[in-house]
Amino acid sequence: MKKKALDLLIIMAGALIFALAINLFVIPNELGEGGVTGITIILYYLFGWSPGLVSLIFNSFLLLIGYRFLDRRTVFYTIAAVLFHSLFLYLTEDWRVVSDEITVNAVFGGLLGGIGIGLIIRVGGTTAGSTILARIAHKYLDWNISYALLFFDLIVAFSSYFIIGAQALMLTIIMLYIGTKVMDFIIEGVNPKKAVTIISKQQDKIAEQVNVVMDRGVTVIYGRGYYTKTPQEILYIVISKQELSTLKKIVKAADKNAFITIHDVRDVFGEGFIDISK
Repeated sequence: MKKKALDLLIIMAGALIFALAINLFVIPNELGEGGVTGITIILYYLFGWSPGLVSLIFNSFLLLIGYRFLDRRTVFYTIAAVLFHSLFLYLTEDWRVVSDEITVNAVFGGLLGGIGIGLIIRVGGTTAGSTILARIAHKYLDWNISYALLFFDLIVAFSSYFIIGAQALMLTIIMLYIGTKVMDFIIEGVNPKKAVTIISKQQDKIAEQVNVVMDRGVTVIYGRGYYTKTPQEILYIVISKQELSTLKKIVKAADKNAFITIHDVRDVFGEGFIDISK
């Protein structure tokens, strides 16, 4: 229950930040957006319809699609995100930032949009609309969520050309790209993971210390040296960047002649990391 409450607070914060991106930087500068939000902005430019209300209506229909393809937890978090986002769009629709630099506004629109959506996706929710499509593409096609979202958003953004014009469209594309990179950073986290392979004659001592001191699992891979033909046990460990220093000290204390390779890891799913069902 504590985790669910924390997740909902993060979703609320993400929805507020995303709404601020729209009302502070996108609409005042007549920029476009992607997904359902982009459609609601186009309708706002044409007819003056409230983006918050239209967003709620459109996303309610898309949730029916998402309900069939997404797990129950994701659907619950998505409903919360849609309600909070629509509410904050309505409550902040008169808020403004005094700035005539449209390029700067586009950059900050992308920055806030990426942070807001990234927070929602990070805890397992979506903002409905194209985010649902991005999550479905991630789940069944293994697409990166951020870039799948950019793909679907660009389709809507290009359709706004006849409303906002060429310059605003180009700035919108820049804004969406910035949002994608920021979102990717938020989703992946500030602590990139490292995969470490260790070849040592003291592999048992090293593995034991990793289990006891670092509370991390160790996988033993069996191999042999090509030249010497000697059988060898290879340790494979996935840790955070901050744990790397501790691991090096453990290896150095056990075997100064150990051979270590360290690799950057993009996604880690499973026990101790991210639930693969998200």
